[in-house]
Amino acid sequence: MPEDSKSARRRKRLIRIIWLSIGAAVLTISMKTVAWLLTGSVGLLSDAAESLVNLVAALVALAAILWSTRPADEGHTYGHEKADYLSAGIEGALIVLAAATIAYAAIGRLIEPSALTDVGTGLAITVAATLVNLLVGRFLISTGNEEQSLTVEANGRHLMTDVWTSVGVIVGVALVYITGFERLDPIIALLVAANIVRTGFSLVRASMSGLMDKALPDTELAAVNAVLAGHASASIQFHALRTRRAGRRAFVSVHVLVPGGWTVQRGHDFAEGIEGELRAVFDQATVFTHLEPVEDPVSFSDTDLDRRDGPPQLP
Repeated sequence: MPEDSKSARRRKRLIRIIWLSIGAAVLTISMKTVAWLLTGSVGLLSDAAESLVNLVAALVALAAILWSTRPADEGHTYGHEKADYLSAGIEGALIVLAAATIAYAAIGRLIEPSALTDVGTGLAITVAATLVNLLVGRFLISTGNEEQSLTVEANGRHLMTDVWTSVGVIVGVALVYITGFERLDPIIALLVAANIVRTGFSLVRASMSGLMDKALPDTELAAVNAVLAGHASASIQFHALRTRRAGRRAFVSVHVLVPGGWTVQRGHDFAEGIEGELRAVFDQATVFTHLEPVEDPVSFSDTDLDRRDGPPQLP
């Protein structure tokens, strides 16, 4: 299938998935708000606030997908895939904000505890909303990994933090009801907030790595080096290997050193073959090669950069 057709199908699929996330967020906000109004639990209030953040995050993710899946144009010749990282960073920041909101409400209730009401009905509604988030969150993470979309994966992980929030809140509210220890409700909320902060910072860190053009992971670098090593010899060498990823697309740049006596056509054909093998390693990749004569000392003038920034040199 042509790449343009595959990209169009992928774009439509990702948009449908994010709309599913938006629908789930609207549904769970409604359910959790009802649960909070019935019980008066600050834990359930914080759970509803987390779902509101889910809705905002899903809308941000939709905007990011609409942008990142656009084809390259004259103003963005390398495409728009880095919008994925921006979206993941915003989602991470929103998760941290949600945790701060939960902590603020919990501290107030810790200072001035109050009795809960209609706990059974409120918990039943919250359990149902949690199951919705669990199913949608796992689906988003699976699809995000399959499609190599950090935006979708981050949105799924955001939903899974909501699931753990809800589980903690459900346990806390149930224990408050059983024991009568009203301060347990905000204590549970504070513990869940701490866990949410950890998840939020991990998403921000992943976003920053992508925006800073971090090299491909070791497994993918090993596959690239395996292709190059398969052609390396005394008369054919490679250096100045540079890699990065922007969303689904990998970028690989390498200098190809061949005998200076080769014709331009032969060198070109050899470099084209290398590029084809490297592209085959990835689902989507842009590969650049620079042809140099192996006998010319000037060809090795950039090897210091390899030792400082790149992977180990090939033989």
